[in-house]
Amino acid sequence: MVQFVIYKRVSTKKQGDSGLGLEAQERDIQLYLDNYAGDHEVIDTFVDVLSGKDGVRRPAFLEAVELAKKTKATLLVAKLDRISRDVETIAGVIKRIDVKVAVMPHADKFQLHIYAALAEQEREFISIRTKQALAEVKAKGVKLGGLRDKTAKRNVARKEQAKTDAESLRGLLEPMVKQGLSLRAIAAALNDSGQRTSRGSTYQPTTVQRALKRLELSL
Repeated sequence: MVQFVIYKRVSTKKQGDSGLGLEAQERDIQLYLDNYAGDHEVIDTFVDVLSGKDGVRRPAFLEAVELAKKTKATLLVAKLDRISRDVETIAGVIKRIDVKVAVMPHADKFQLHIYAALAEQEREFISIRTKQALAEVKAKGVKLGGLRDKTAKRNVARKEQAKTDAESLRGLLEPMVKQGLSLRAIAAALNDSGQRTSRGSTYQPTTVQRALKRLELSL
């Protein structure tokens, strides 16, 4: 029997109070337990309501890791970034204990390490691209300052994130488009495979349509 220690994290106090974020994590973790874990036992569940920038300085996270190490259980998280967004932190954790990520049910330690490194590179690239986009806006004479500056940065970041999210689905979407599946069928297939939007929501036909448009794919 496999034993699990579950860890969940939300990034703000507001999310912790409202349940936003936690609900999506709980759903994905339960999907993993129901479909991939086999005969198992959940020893304990830990939750932190802190910023990801706190790294490993999170009380519930430290308790979860220590319990998993002590009992030789597997630490189960919904997504890899719930542990950390820092590749060195993730590497340190997976050296000490076994880790499973719900949305990547078949990934082993080596694959998790590679994924963490690639995700870190991607974030760095997006940051550079966002700064470049803002510089181009300023060069065109658009004034950015105060609230407008923050709004512009958020809008650029959201657009870039949306492009990145869509690109990560290209390998799944292209075959389904070639098969002539409907938007509703594609959304159902993505949801059934455990895919979620960047906000942790399930895919809807309209969400799929926007992704296809960003990838310049048409049904």
